[in-house]
Amino acid sequence: MRLRGKKNAPELLANLPNLVITEPTAHKGKWSQVFGNDRPIYVELGMGKGQFVTEMSVKYPNINFIGIDMYDELIARASEKAMAVSERAGGAEQHPSNLRLMRANIEFMETFFEENELSRIYLNFSDPWPKKKHARRRLTHPRFLEKYALVMNEWGEIHQKTDSETLFEFSLNAYAHMEYLMKDISLNLHRDGIHEEHVMTEYEQKFFEKGMNIHRVEVLIGEAAVKQHREAKLKGMK
Repeated sequence: MRLRGKKNAPELLANLPNLVITEPTAHKGKWSQVFGNDRPIYVELGMGKGQFVTEMSVKYPNINFIGIDMYDELIARASEKAMAVSERAGGAEQHPSNLRLMRANIEFMETFFEENELSRIYLNFSDPWPKKKHARRRLTHPRFLEKYALVMNEWGEIHQKTDSETLFEFSLNAYAHMEYLMKDISLNLHRDGIHEEHVMTEYEQKFFEKGMNIHRVEVLIGEAAVKQHREAKLKGMK
């Protein structure tokens, strides 16, 4: 998706060097230095206009968030949301200090993240690429999953939401193929209404208002995440 009407986007982004990352390869293996702490890093791939990642950064100040998209126009819209959400929360800074926005192509994510650098990846309403010949472009294709596994640490998880039934089916099969542990699978996330802890994307809000089903799954990749889940499950059975 590419937005129009943001002709000044490059200039806007150039004036936000502490928020917008345009040369991500320079920070590979050094993201803790970018944020100035060693807190977990959560990344949203294909953040769109940035509502989800900006709201999450305010809701969870002890987590570092990075929103990624390819287009200046989308980064500009997200930066505006970041500054607005910070002001709404009474922040003293222009934007949440635990948030960065990155202009980059996800295809090359291993060039700007080091092994074990991320703790969570969000895939929110990714392009379903419905034609079979385009399956390799889906962000849950095994070739992408391998990239995610490489850059995530022992607590690594993927949280996916989509309105596409076909993409969700494809994704579940891809996770199974990679032998990843899945939990909290939902075919209609908001059946009983929106939980107060839930942060919605722009698309999600529209789909919910139209009564469309939202599919969601959490995928555990890191060894520590899998171990913790299994131990909690065994404890609950006692």
